[in-house]
Amino acid sequence: MRRSRFLFFPIFAWLLVGCAALSPPKPGASATGSGLVAGTPPVRGDPAAPKPFDEVVAGATVQPGWLPVWRKAERFWLELPPELLLPEAPLMLMTANVSSTVGERGLYAGWMGPRWLVSFRKLAGLQIQLVAHNTRYAADNAPLKRAVQDGFSNSLLASMAVVSAPHPQRKSVLVDASFLVSDFMSYSTSLEQAFRVSYNLDRNNSFIENARTTDEQASLSLRLHFSAPRLPSPSNPHSAPRASPPNTPDPRSIFVGTVINFRKLPPQPMRPRLGDTRLGHFADEVTDLSDDRKPKPQQMFINRWRLEKQEPQAPLSPPRQPIVYWLDKNIPHRYRAAVTAGILEWNKAFADIGFLNAIEVRQQADDADWSTLDARHASVRWYVGADANVAVGPHHSDPRSGEILDADIAMGDIFGRSARRLLDEEGVTVTLPAVPAWRGAASMVCEHSRLAAAEMGFAMDMIEARGEDLDTSQTEAYVQAVVKDVITHEVGHTLGLRHNFKGSTAYSPAQLQDKAFTAAKGISASVMDYNGVNLSLFLEPPSTLVQTGLGVYDRWAIEFAYRPLDPHEEAAALAKIASRSAEPGLAFADDIDAGWGTGGMDPLANRFDLGSDPLVFWTRRLQLAQELWQRVQERVVLPGDDLTRQRRVLLRGFTRLTSAADLASKYVGGVVTTRAAQAGSAAYVPVPASQQRAALKLITQGFFNADSFRFKPEFLATAITDHDEPDRGGPLSIPAAVLRLQVAALERMYSPATATRLLEASLYAPVGSDEPMTLSEVYLSLQKSIWSELESSQEIPSLRRNLQREHLQRLQRALVRDALGSQLPPDAVSLLRWHALDLQRSLQSAVKRATLSVSTRAHLQDSLSQLSAALQASMQRAS
Repeated sequence: MRRSRFLFFPIFAWLLVGCAALSPPKPGASATGSGLVAGTPPVRGDPAAPKPFDEVVAGATVQPGWLPVWRKAERFWLELPPELLLPEAPLMLMTANVSSTVGERGLYAGWMGPRWLVSFRKLAGLQIQLVAHNTRYAADNAPLKRAVQDGFSNSLLASMAVVSAPHPQRKSVLVDASFLVSDFMSYSTSLEQAFRVSYNLDRNNSFIENARTTDEQASLSLRLHFSAPRLPSPSNPHSAPRASPPNTPDPRSIFVGTVINFRKLPPQPMRPRLGDTRLGHFADEVTDLSDDRKPKPQQMFINRWRLEKQEPQAPLSPPRQPIVYWLDKNIPHRYRAAVTAGILEWNKAFADIGFLNAIEVRQQADDADWSTLDARHASVRWYVGADANVAVGPHHSDPRSGEILDADIAMGDIFGRSARRLLDEEGVTVTLPAVPAWRGAASMVCEHSRLAAAEMGFAMDMIEARGEDLDTSQTEAYVQAVVKDVITHEVGHTLGLRHNFKGSTAYSPAQLQDKAFTAAKGISASVMDYNGVNLSLFLEPPSTLVQTGLGVYDRWAIEFAYRPLDPHEEAAALAKIASRSAEPGLAFADDIDAGWGTGGMDPLANRFDLGSDPLVFWTRRLQLAQELWQRVQERVVLPGDDLTRQRRVLLRGFTRLTSAADLASKYVGGVVTTRAAQAGSAAYVPVPASQQRAALKLITQGFFNADSFRFKPEFLATAITDHDEPDRGGPLSIPAAVLRLQVAALERMYSPATATRLLEASLYAPVGSDEPMTLSEVYLSLQKSIWSELESSQEIPSLRRNLQREHLQRLQRALVRDALGSQLPPDAVSLLRWHALDLQRSLQSAVKRATLSVSTRAHLQDSLSQLSAALQASMQRAS
């Protein structure tokens, strides 16, 4: 197979004209005999001059359209009309999507890539540049427009040579399409990030596979080959982090399929709609430098589809152009009905604002020869991978206006066997995929499907443990409901909506246990939240398990983005819509509010909680996990049963409790935030001291209590792993699993951010309110709970010794001022030292008790030695 030789990559557009002589050839026509190439080729006096147009494409076939593509064997040419080479040529949308890849660590097939607004720039001679325009800055007057052009650089995506003389009639020219064989997405960086192996694009073994054109776009499919000259030695102890090559037949070689799209932009941009921080919409940010008197020059053009009524005055009218989602032919038949229902669920919100059937669903035929990754089709695709555990709902928008032009939802096979193995057998070791390089360092991958599947698994374990048969229509309906919920969530992203992590707090615990209420209202105010599964405790009547449709917040957010409004009245109308944010169910909190890791300070803004009092949810979650463990230990294992199931069920309980311990600790030093604050009203309200103490009680008496984690030795002995797995490990370590969830709480409560908020809480407490909780009280309560055996002269079991070591490590780090201690406020360090001195005295007394076991006395002596050394170092530093 002969490969074409490549340069780099551009974009182009074909402006249709009425004259037949200027139209591109008909489909399948050859360059000769088409009737479109007239006259005898001119005699070229300059040997370096390009060949005549028809000579270059002699024997080639053409795909006509806005941007014609010519093909002869394995060579492709793009025909650039003269309109696209003018200094004021219209901008085009260029996108790159991934059609096939390695299938692990965040690199999956069917994912959308980046987009650019581009134009061609013709240089002197025969050179053409493909330029990506900087659209983040703008000005509306001539002097500042020039200043913006000078102040903010565009980027060069590709450069190529003209390979033909202008067409005699159309005046268009040809460029070799091999410039498209380029790493536009910086995929080599993504590969290196995922596998710690340096891959480079191998142009000699990369090629264009096919092309497809229409009156609005041109799409070219490519097969890119990435290679590594050698793999790092896996035994190199100095390799940090260690290289871990992909699971390809030869890890030095990777093929990646990409789809490059060039799409004509609307000549007249859609009227932008400015966002409001009281709601959550994705937006294109433009810094308007026209007026230096503005306190905030950034403008946020919310992302939304262009949706207009056929009959503007009718109360309910179909749109002129509906939003169409195509179901890719690779979606399993079992889930297509649930996927369709999840998409069409949003028609309820559009009907509220006068649109009838605003969204349509169409199924791609099994024999279709086009890709749903082209720039014309919003789609839902299924993807598989060794660790496929997320769904994503990205979109491409016009940055001039925020108009959404394309969207491709990728649904991971999270409900298949491979995904269940990842979630169940590895338990708490599940990790998020690497964020592809083109998404940027600050990108956030939607975890909804992964965590929803984990919640579903926990619920299914409980249903089975309570004696119900999983092979029933009721259970299948539950699985389908979860699939529908995930798709509805991801479609919300493609309609422009961001996460809302306060939607789950709309209803009280009592309302959530009322099945009639949840059947009518759902379990949350928003499908854009990560809503926990609504499991009932033992002997409680069952309620609705999963969010079954849109919530009040979702309808409100769609109204703000899509309600047709008179341009002259739009600002006032939008302000009126947004002013409802204080109403029940309309509270909003985004990913930053919910925090990452130990971030976030609002205990009402969480992932996978449920109810107006999340502390009640976490308390119930501990009770449910303990019930599950008790039932599983009592279950009789029958011949033919899956013997690895015991291990998976046990680990799944620990996985769900780890997040419970972490998020319950947000109450300690927590601050409730509201975006509905008006002038003079509080936007930040410290959590009442009574709730903070209740959370501290749950943590110390529940998660820190060894009695919460009692297992029969004979049960643990049966919790075997899969012997077909090379990394199967050995017996389960209950102390390690318990410590992981305890550390999650310790990390947050001993963090510098929590200390700062507790020290400053009195500054924000309203006059006459209860005395706020102090940092000293928190440190003292934790220390007394963690070291309670010192006062009672009891033996210290291994689970408690592990917790005490973790606590001691935090004291040491603060006292010797390492990375943690240097970030803690000085008052926090002083308090920790004060309480550490008290702990030292208690340890000195405890080590003298000869009645304790050797293990306990050795632990106490070691703890005393380490604490004394840290206190001595602290005194020396102070002096």
